[in-house]
Amino acid sequence: MLKSRLLERNGIAHGFFTREGGVSTGIYRGLNCGPGSHDSPENVAENRARAMAVIGHRVADLRTLYQVHSGDVIVLRNDTEIKPRPKADAMVTNVPGLSLGILTADCVPILFADETNGVIAAAHSGWKGAVVDIGGNVVQKMIELGARRSMIRAAIGPAIAQKSYEVGPAFPEPFLALDPRSKKFFIPSVRPGHHMFDLKGFVRDRLEMLEIDAVDMLENDTCAEEDLFYSYRRMIKRGEPDYGRQLSAIALKA
Repeated sequence: MLKSRLLERNGIAHGFFTREGGVSTGIYRGLNCGPGSHDSPENVAENRARAMAVIGHRVADLRTLYQVHSGDVIVLRNDTEIKPRPKADAMVTNVPGLSLGILTADCVPILFADETNGVIAAAHSGWKGAVVDIGGNVVQKMIELGARRSMIRAAIGPAIAQKSYEVGPAFPEPFLALDPRSKKFFIPSVRPGHHMFDLKGFVRDRLEMLEIDAVDMLENDTCAEEDLFYSYRRMIKRGEPDYGRQLSAIALKA
């Protein structure tokens, strides 16, 4: 498990989990926490329980989403579990003991915290979420729940790096339309009409524009570091039938 220096606070438990320490086998080898994969449900359940134990919480306290690459944010005001899982890509809460979890396999996990005012959030940002400013949506919901902008800290977890993320001719137009400065996050690929995209850099830039307290970013490349991470892009390149998901989670200590 990896941690952010920004979220190492007394009132916060968090972790960006790798694939180490789980019971899954084969292409899911390790700590696959994704119920959307075709891994054994029993293995996924055990992996999620192991992950929660590492940060001192029960698996019953973990909340995850049916992620749909949107900018939608769910506010959890109590510990009642919503079934089926809401279709959204971020959660915000001020409920102590509740763990907010995001599942990724190249997309960007972002964990947020205002420890002083007791508000946390977790977000999943692929390129679609980044374009519709899911980070800004999260910060606004945190403020509505009692956080102060100047006290919110955000940590960007392991995700696909620019050297591994080739995008096609449809890019970078959506990002240039949003902000012409976004050109700096794209460099030409060896293939004509293609670019290598720095998604994590773009996400960090947008978060820094929100004028929150601080933004941290882990440098790991999920596609390149096979021993540590699952990767959708790596699966596609190899023609494998499925892939695991790593968990990123945050909780207010009860």
